[in-house]
Parts: sequence; structure tokens; C-alpha cells
Amino acid sequence: MQALAQSPSDEDELTLVYGDNDSVSIATGTVQALRRAPAVASVITAADIAAIGASDLDQVLEGVAGIHVNRSANNYSPLYVVRGIVSQVTPQVLVLQNGVPITTIYQGNKGNLWGGYPVEHIARIEIIRGPGSALYGSDAFSGVINIITKGAAETPGTEIGARLGSFQTRDVWLQHGGKLGTVDVAAYLRVGDSDGQNSIIDADAQSRNDKLFGTHASLAPGPVNTGYQAVDGNLDLARGHWRARFGYKLRDKLGTGAGIASALDPVGQQKSERYTTSLSWADPQFSRDWGLGATVSTLQYNQLIPVDFNLLPPGTVLPSGKFPNGMIGAPEVWERQLRLSAFADYSGLNGHHWRIGVGHDDLDMYRSRERRNFSYAPNGAPIPLPGVVEFAGDRSFILPHRRKIDYLYLQDEWHLAKDWNLTAGIRHDRYSDFGNTTNPRLALVWDATFDLTAKLLYGRAFRAPSFNEGYAVSNPVTMGNPKLQPETNGTLEAVFAWQARADAQVNMTLYRYSMSNIIRTVNNPGVGTGAAYANTGDQTGHGLELEGSWNVNRDWRLLGNYAWQRSVDDATGRDAGYAPHHHLYGRADWQFSSGYMLSSQLNWVAGRKRAAGDARDPVADYTTLDLTVATRRGRQQWNFSASVRNLFNADAREPSLAPGLAIPHDLPMAPRALSVQAVYKL
Repeated sequence: MQALAQSPSDEDELTLVYGDNDSVSIATGTVQALRRAPAVASVITAADIAAIGASDLDQVLEGVAGIHVNRSANNYSPLYVVRGIVSQVTPQVLVLQNGVPITTIYQGNKGNLWGGYPVEHIARIEIIRGPGSALYGSDAFSGVINIITKGAAETPGTEIGARLGSFQTRDVWLQHGGKLGTVDVAAYLRVGDSDGQNSIIDADAQSRNDKLFGTHASLAPGPVNTGYQAVDGNLDLARGHWRARFGYKLRDKLGTGAGIASALDPVGQQKSERYTTSLSWADPQFSRDWGLGATVSTLQYNQLIPVDFNLLPPGTVLPSGKFPNGMIGAPEVWERQLRLSAFADYSGLNGHHWRIGVGHDDLDMYRSRERRNFSYAPNGAPIPLPGVVEFAGDRSFILPHRRKIDYLYLQDEWHLAKDWNLTAGIRHDRYSDFGNTTNPRLALVWDATFDLTAKLLYGRAFRAPSFNEGYAVSNPVTMGNPKLQPETNGTLEAVFAWQARADAQVNMTLYRYSMSNIIRTVNNPGVGTGAAYANTGDQTGHGLELEGSWNVNRDWRLLGNYAWQRSVDDATGRDAGYAPHHHLYGRADWQFSSGYMLSSQLNWVAGRKRAAGDARDPVADYTTLDLTVATRRGRQQWNFSASVRNLFNADAREPSLAPGLAIPHDLPMAPRALSVQAVYKL
């Protein structure tokens, strides 16, 4: 599950053809050997996912060097923290599905109403740690995660699966790969539901209000609300140079986590629907020296609130008034996206491989609506209304908005001398709502010896303001700012990939980054005690990532990684907070008897400081151990697996937002959890 080094051999060509954890395409847009990729990249295969018994993407990403999965109080949505870069919804990581962004433009991330991502239909996951904007544009800021789903070749025949787990978790799925005439067909359908983990929040935002105003409305101590119902579907059709993909992701009856306003809400329910389509044509050998390709893709995303939130519980009393039925709210948005892109590869100039790409994105949040039982005073204080009122159009919490982007990028992979390769790239983006941005990258790769490759990398990245940051209008507590400029990040990396022996690899990465124009909430003097988004603050960071893999013998495989980082808020000179300084992950796979595997995973998270203004003690370290035992039989047979996560029931917690007045004792993660799975392959 890490970037592997490998001595040069004729097998490189086979790697490029068949693809495995020694090849990667995310670094340049073309498949190449991982050790020579001009980026700090990791590849996770379907075999890795099966070995660790993972049932969700979050469980997989936690094992990647430099990545830690944090949580938001709001929905308990996962935050993918790369190299210590953390924010309230962490939009600094670009998530792709088959190379296409699945970003929601309202929050600028993968969507707060995420509700997990199943893994049975994943062929591989390719990850860049570090900037990727020179190729992928906005949000490829701290990293890029590309989820590649299975095609007909990766899932031949028919598979039927079922899983039962703790917290009344149930999943069933069906996937098939084959041919329909001359068309390669892959299809996947999964249905699942869960009550969700029910760890206890012992004090919440309303607990503080109760102390201030002499009330007893808080529902704390009480369990977090993380239940859901899920439907996932994919259809993949391929013929010749053409490929069409269709996806559907529904999350219904989605819980509110620790509360939308950090006050426990067991009542509110959310729903998100995501429809994706893409049609691509690519011919890597269109002519002797040219390769061409083009893609058109769409995304329709709806965020709905079937049961209104209790932002604060019944009985709430604030200085601005009483809320006998609670403070009720329900923000809803509808958005659609159209993305067009095309590229041309040229290899006719000796020692060079040029790629030029163009694209146009049309991002339209075309409708918004809000229900609430309060209005706002000029200072931002909520004032009770007699009942729940619907606000739409120019009275909604955010106005509809449309953003158009045109971009052009150029990249050259230059074999400048024996054992030396230089990749240079630059991308220019023109935004309809805030202007232009240009981002370069340089990567020098040296095959120093037969078993050692060294890389020196530099890249600059940007993150465009989300629509919420730029255009929220009716809530003066968090007013948008249409004058926002993108966040920027420049990163320098040095990488050493060592083939220690034929069956063992070791990688080391050193990095330093500098962030500017960070988008944060600041006091807004125009609305009294309210706040607004602004470009304010800088952050610098540096760190070390070590990765290793050793195939001890045909029965044993050991792998792991260690990441150390330090991130500093330049305005205060203090640690930026939230992210672990130390993260150690280890995994051991043992194939025993005939067709059985035992996999164990150790995860140590340590050294999490508080952000400026947060006087609480540092977040407690934790260590978890996971075990999975599974059969490994062929087709037309049943395969079974059983997993236990957090075997010793560690009290694992992720940090709540500074200054910690809303949820003072942080966010408890899932206790010990069991699951069993059965799969039949026809």
C-alpha cells in the first residue's frame, strides 16, 4: 500500500500493460512505472483491500503514509487529512472517480453528506500526496485520490456478496463482468443500511448554553447519530476506443453525527443523491507519434433534508428568545456539473513525450431552499419565528450561482540523459467569478543505481473558494465573501526509493510546503458579532514519510509506514493543530493452511496539538489493532471472511473544533466492531 521501488527490467513493459501496484497513471495522465513517476504516489489494489477486510474507503486510506482520516462533528463526515493540512470540511484534497472530479461545488469537497464509499467494486486506488494542480486544477492542493472502478476484465463472471456487522450493519451486492456482443460490460449494485456507531458525547454545544442560561435542554450525554441507508450502482460499457460509465450513489436517512450545530440531534435526517455519467474516447496510438483522447462527463448532486434538523434541541433559550420546539433548520441545494476535456500526446521529438490538454467546466448550483423557524438580528443573533418558514430564491441561505472554468495545460516528459528524466508542466485556469491562476510543476527523477531512484519535486497548487465561502448571504454568522481569492500552496519534495533486496522495498520522502491566502472565518464588523470568510493567514509545514514492504516468503508479507509532520500557523507561531505529528501503520499478512489468510493491522496516532485559542490539553494518543481472517478460493466457490476492528476497544477520539466550547471532550470513534462476509463467485 505504498509507492514501491523496483530494479529496471524487461518486466516494466508488462507492468505498463497489465497494471498493478508497481504502475500508476495519476502522476502524468499516462501509465508508467511507479518508481519513476514524477510524484509521491501510492497505489492500493483490490487484493490489498480484500486482505485487510475493508468495507469502506476510509478504512483503506488510513493505511496510506501521510494520510489520516479525521472526522467532522457535522454528520461525522470523514476528513482526509494529508500532511497536516486540516480545515473544517477539508476541501484541499481532490477526490476523483475514474479520473473525473466528484467535488460538490456547495462545500468544495466530496460532499458533507458522504455516508461512506463501498470498496467491492474498486479495482485500484491511486493517490498523490502533494500538489497536483498543474494537471488537475483546483482542490489538488494537498493531495489527489483517484478511485478506479472495476471493468469487465477486473470482475469476470458474476459475484454475489453479503455482509453483517456491528451496529445492525447489513450489505448485499451483485457485480458482473462479461460481454454483450462486442461490448465489454461491468455492472455493480449494492444496497445497505446501518444504525451507525453509537459512541457517547458527554457534553455538547447546548450543554454550554444550559450553563449560561439556566436551562436543561441538552441531550448530552447521548449517542452520536450515524445511521444511514445506502444504494450504490455502476455500469461500465467499453468497445474499442470508447468507454461509457454511469454511476448512482444514494444516502438516505443519514444521521447528523454530533449535530449540525454541534448539539446532539437524534431527529434530523439527510439525503444525498449523486448521478454521474462519462463518455470517453482515447487512442494512445492514433498515428505513429500521436495519441488523442476526449471526455465529456456530468454530475448531478442533490442535498435534501427529509426531516428538519434540530440545530438546538427543544427547550433552548437564548438571549434573543425561546425555542420551545428547538431551533429548526433545513438547508437544501441542487447542483449540476458538465465537464469537457481533451488531450493530445506527441512523442515524435526524440527523448520527449509532450502532452497538451484543454477543458471547460460548467458548474451550476441552480437551486437552493431553506426551512427554519428563526430569522436574524443585525448582529447575527437568531430570533424565533412562530413556526417553520420556507425561504427560497433571494431569501434562501445561499443564492444560486454558476461558475465557468476554461483551462489549458502543457506537460513535457524529457529523457534528458541516461538515467535522468525531467517532467515539467504548467496549467492555466480562467474562472468566470474570480479571475485567472497559473500553476507549474517540475520533477527531476534520477535512477542513481540499479536499486536506488531519487526524485526532486516542486509544485504549486490552488484551491478555489467554494460557493458556500463565496456566496452565502442570509446567515450573517458565516457570511460569504465574493471577493475571495484562491488558497495557494507551494511544495518541495525529495524522494528516495530503494530496492533493498529482490523482495523488499523502502521509500523515504522529505517535504516542505508553504500555504498562503488561507480561507478562514474572521470577525465581520459589518454585522456586529457575526463573521465572514476572508483570505487570511499562512501556514508552513515539513515532514518525513517512511514506507516499507517485505515479502518474507510465500506465506508472509510485512508492510508499513511512518509519517512525521509539523505544521505551523505563521500568524501565531503555534502548531496548526488537529493533525497527528506521528502516525505509524503496520500490516502483516499470513497465508496459512490451504487458501486461508490472516491479516493484522496496527494503527498508532499520536502528537495532536490544539490550534491557537484552544486551551484544552492535547488530544490523547491512541492505538488500534484490526484482525481479518479470510478464505482465498477460486471461482464457483464460496469465500468467507471475518473481521474485528479496534480489537482492544481503544478510546480513539478525533479533535473537535477550537476553542472546544461546543464539544469539549472531542469526537469518539467507533468501539470494537465485528463483521462477517460471504461471497460466491460464479
